Amino acid sequence: MANVRIGFIGCGGIANQKHFPGMIQQKGVELVAFCDIVTEKAQEAAKKYGTPDAKVYSDYRELLADKTIDAVHVLTPNVSHCEISVASLEAGKHVLCEKPMAINPEEAQKMLDARDRTGKMLTIGYQYRHFHDNVIAKKVVEDGWLGDIYYAEASYIRRRGVPTWGVFTDKSKQGGGPLIDIGTHALDLTLWMMNNYEPDYVVGASYEKLGRLLGPGEQGQSDWRGRKDSWNNTTFEVEDSAFGFVRMKNGATINLKASWALNMATDPGMVLLCGTKGGLDTKDGVRLNHVVAGESSITTVGQKVPMFIPGFGGGEAPPSREHEIWVAALKGEGELFVLPEQAIVVTKILDAIYQSSRTGKPVYFK
Repeated sequence: MANVRIGFIGCGGIANQKHFPGMIQQKGVELVAFCDIVTEKAQEAAKKYGTPDAKVYSDYRELLADKTIDAVHVLTPNVSHCEISVASLEAGKHVLCEKPMAINPEEAQKMLDARDRTGKMLTIGYQYRHFHDNVIAKKVVEDGWLGDIYYAEASYIRRRGVPTWGVFTDKSKQGGGPLIDIGTHALDLTLWMMNNYEPDYVVGASYEKLGRLLGPGEQGQSDWRGRKDSWNNTTFEVEDSAFGFVRMKNGATINLKASWALNMATDPGMVLLCGTKGGLDTKDGVRLNHVVAGESSITTVGQKVPMFIPGFGGGEAPPSREHEIWVAALKGEGELFVLPEQAIVVTKILDAIYQSSRTGKPVYFK
């Protein structure tokens, strides 16, 4: 079979930190096209990761006109995910779009409709599903150790960790702050582990407090990489924390918490699940809370393996399971793992939290 030819639209942080390093590990693929509105970024990426004849573009439409490209990665700010993904699908390309799927349910639905209309594949970049501890937690649930899961917490909390690179604090480009940026990962993981994608209603609140209040060097301020250079609090346009209560149609409930800056001393871990037989959390590996010989017990399941995204940290990157699955699907040798039908539910819940925060009222689903 001929090599799969891949193009990249967006050559910024997530491209260099995850997608380029992850894709060059894969066999049978060629990285043949790179596009960015800052042409120098595309040129650098092509030189470092591309084939000798890799093309460079500043307009994604020109990249999509190349009929030899089989698939594209959409790695742009959130606000353009829908536009570019739909155009890519209609140009006959398979699409891996970075998370979140879109900035609102209407745009996410347009992406799903384009997928159905064109018959091309569409997947969303929720890489946390592939991390070792989360894979083990999912297996614990599937093996029945928790029983009927009726309460969950989805948390991604940073005491001080605003991303100071890119456009993360620009609402016009991202659609929101930590809820749509990192809360989306925690919610995706929780829904996936519960295998429950039917929300009933949502109540939520978002806050614009510390992002605008804190000045240079105040209160241990640093960005998400631990650097002390401060974010610009005069141009901080998004929430710095958001919280939501989600009731599912089967009666289960989820508390969602997301923050870049919050006066909370401890990290609650990303996922907590409670069922009729036991519970688990992923705060320090996978901890199973259950009853053994009539005694309440906590069992550590397997060995804790640090989360690792290709391009982050030093040393040789382990295989990127996200990209392995994607390439296998492109070759017709496997199935997609993150389905857009799942990702759109995440987008619907996040949007409902923002809506509830604005109106002070619950948001009900049909």
